[in-house]
This record gives sequence, C-alpha cells and structure tokens, in this order.
Amino acid sequence: MYWKTLFDGIIVGFSASVPLGPIGVLIIQRTLQNGRLSGFCSGLGAVMSDVIYAIIAGFSLSYIVSFVEAQMLWLQLGGVIVLTALGIKIYRTNPAVGLRRQKKGKHNLIKDFVSTFFLTLSNPLAIFLFIAFFAIFNVFKPQYGLADHMIIISGVFMGASLWWLMLTSLVGLFRSKINLRRLYWINKIAGSLIISLVLAAFIVWLVKEYV
Repeated sequence: MYWKTLFDGIIVGFSASVPLGPIGVLIIQRTLQNGRLSGFCSGLGAVMSDVIYAIIAGFSLSYIVSFVEAQMLWLQLGGVIVLTALGIKIYRTNPAVGLRRQKKGKHNLIKDFVSTFFLTLSNPLAIFLFIAFFAIFNVFKPQYGLADHMIIISGVFMGASLWWLMLTSLVGLFRSKINLRRLYWINKIAGSLIISLVLAAFIVWLVKEYV
C-alpha cells in the first residue's frame, strides 16, 4: 500500500516538473554554461519550492490558499518583475566571464540552489497546479493519515528530482559541443525566452481574471 502511495507522489512530482517554464529554461542555460552539477543543484532548488507548495496543496491549508487568491495580482506582478529582471540579466551576461569564474573555482552551487528556490517560490500558481494534479491522479484518499501524506510528499520530491536529473544529464551530453560563440547566443535566446514566457503567462492570467 505504501509503495502505491509513494508511486502516486512520484508521478505527481515528475508530471508537475515536466512543463518547461522560465525556471526550466534557466536550469538548461546553467547546465550548458556551468555543467550538470550546477544545473541539477538549480533543479533541486526548484524541487524544494515545489515540495512546499505540494504540502500546502496536499494538507489543504485553506488560509494560505485564500491569502494567495486574494493577493494574486500583487504576487504575480512581483514574480513577473523578478523573472523579467532575471531574463534581462541572462541576456546581457557575457559567457566568457562565467567560464573564467568557473575555472577559478568561484562558481557557487549553493547560490544556484537558493536562487532557483526563491525564484520558483515567487510563482504561487504552483499551489493550484499541485491541487489539479492531486485531483487528476486521485492521490489523496479520505482514509489517509499523516504518514500517508508524508509518503506522498516524499514521492513528489523524488519524482521532481528524477525529472531534473534526467533533463540536466541529457543537456549535459551536448555541453562539450557548445563553444563560446554558441553559448553567447544561447544566453541571448534563453534570456529572451524567459522574458517572453513570463509576460505571456501574465497576460493570459490577466485575460482570464479580468476580461
């Protein structure tokens, strides 16, 4: 029974991580520029943020969900500003500088983890994404206790981590074929794509809410 519960959580965590939004683009860019470990640590930051939102969704913390719904416009605006600034920074980044820092041992994996943790946390819509996935896969049962809930959350962590491990490993295979000039254009494309995805998602949300 517990294995089935764990597997349900893994499926939800994996499925919720697959859609490549701005954070996914950022993790791919970091993998190409700094290596698989940097990309995976960045992915783990996103995973930990997703776990927090999965806990909120799974335990039905109605006060927090209600607060998020009430303040959604400001939370969305804050996320748009932060992620747009990130996209601009990546667009303007000189890859040669990043490679020099990496060679000197200045690259910080903890910073990779923390930055994606807070960036992913800036998107409160993830709560409702997990609510939807939990409902679609019928994960939570009325008879489940605290232990079952924690097993599901553990599964979410494992499933999301598995996705980022697979993605960064796959992207890492192509890293040796990326020269400095290509990396320069990858930064330009990644920065532009992050900005475009963020603005497009915000506009779609505004249209749904206010039109």
